[in-house]
This record gives sequence, structure tokens and C-alpha cells, in this order.
Amino acid sequence: MQEMLDLAVQVEGLDGLELVGNWHVNDDNIYEVAEMFSDRGLKICMLTPDLWTQAKWGRGSLAAPDAPTRQAAIDEVRKVMDWAAELDCPYIDVWPGQDGFDYCFQADYIEAWQWFREGLTACAGHNSKVRILVEYKPKEPRTHCFVNSAAKTLLLLDSMDNVGVLLDVGHAIYAGENIAEAAALLSSYGKLDYVHLNDNYRSWDDDMMVGAVHLVEYLELVYWLRRLDYQGWLTLDIFPYREDGVAAATQSREWIEAFFRAVDRVGMDEFAQVIGRADACEAVDLVRRAMNI
Repeated sequence: MQEMLDLAVQVEGLDGLELVGNWHVNDDNIYEVAEMFSDRGLKICMLTPDLWTQAKWGRGSLAAPDAPTRQAAIDEVRKVMDWAAELDCPYIDVWPGQDGFDYCFQADYIEAWQWFREGLTACAGHNSKVRILVEYKPKEPRTHCFVNSAAKTLLLLDSMDNVGVLLDVGHAIYAGENIAEAAALLSSYGKLDYVHLNDNYRSWDDDMMVGAVHLVEYLELVYWLRRLDYQGWLTLDIFPYREDGVAAATQSREWIEAFFRAVDRVGMDEFAQVIGRADACEAVDLVRRAMNI
């Protein structure tokens, strides 16, 4: 971990990092990890319970068909919440990648939905210092994830306290969503708490560098983040398998900052006026001017 942190601080402007429970932090090393971050001036912005890599989650976690597995998932989430509180980390990310199905007649959709809500509710009240965020994804590792869109996630969290949404740009893109619309929808219900930045070719969660493919959609997302007065983290969820990690993270930061400059170049008022007239030709002209090309 020390080697990874030493690489991370080479990325200019990076303020914090996410960790996975039992991968990077556990009961034995929690204070050592806190010191490593403090020594480098970094925050721990998110802890993620591992609800997907172990064999016991193969048929689900919070929505698993058997009660002992569901309880084990609740216990895991609560444990990571306590670690987060100890580390002064405000969020944990519940990514229910194994909660879903692969075949027809493999899931009781009504029961699974109720189990999911009951599990999240049981976790949400466990530690008031930490907010649970749910990260939706269309598929993988299951062929169908139960929580697969912004709208469906809002339905899941209806009337639930201390639970919000992590919007992963790549997940929204390959779910067929418009990322700006997804952000606006989540924000309108008070659930847009956190954003993962990456890019893909829309058919898979490629976790590419920011701005590699969807420039115009990213520009619109940044405009809406400004308009929504989003104050949360903007974090990178990229997998530079063949690229230099520091360089890939740096390029992603440069692109997201460039999108903010592009919005400022035109100004929020002019964006709002063009949107209000709903003229497509004006809209594409606005994009070109914002991009200064």
C-alpha cells in the first residue's frame, strides 16, 4: 500500500483515495493505514465492502435467496461502516454486483427487492457518522443486476434515510442513460452524493480515461454539476492496464478540469438560455464554442 500511495501523490490535485474493506484495511491495520494517509496529506474518501469477490456471495449478498448469506452481507457492511467512522471517512459504497440473476426463473423478483430494502435499512441506521451509497450497474458479474439504473435505484431507496447514490459515469453510459440527465434526476431527489469518472464505448464497462470517447456528454454533465451545485467528490474509477497509472490519472484530471473551463468560457447563463430555447442547432454551436474549436 505504501508504494501505491507514493504513486498516488504524484498525481497533481489528487486529494484522496478509496479503499476496499479487507483488501486494504482491516481490524489489524486500521491505524497504520490512517497514518500512511495522514503522512501524505491524503483523505480516505470512500470504503467499499467486498460483496462480490468471495464465493459466498456467488448467489447474492443483501438480496441473496438464503437468510444466512443476507445476514452475513449486513454484518460485512456494518463492519466496514465502523472502519469508515474510525478513519473519518464519510461514505461507504455498496456495489451489489452479485445481486441479480443470470437465467429466467432464477430469482424471486418481489422477494429479492424486499430483501434488498430490508438489508439496506438494517445497515443505514447502524452508524450515523457514515452514509451508505448504492452504486448501480446494468450487469457484471451477473448478466442482470437488480439495481441497474438511476431511476430503479431511486425506487429502491424510496423513503430510506442515510442512504444515497454513487453515480458511476461508465455504468450510466453503458446502461444507455444520458449521464447529465441521470445526475439531475438523482439530485432532484437529494440522492446525488458521489461521482465516479471514467469512459467507455457504451457496450461495456471499459473504465477508460475521462474524455476518451464521450466529450460532449461529459461537457453536459459538468454543466449540470455546476448548475446542481454539486459539492461531492469527483473520483476516478479507471483501469489503465497497459498505461502508466500516474499518467492516466493525470490525463483524466486534466480533461475534467478542461470541461469545467469550457463551461466557464461560455457561462452558465448562456447555457441556460440555449437549453430554454431547445434549438438543436444552437446547442451544437454552443458545444463548439465551449470547446473553443
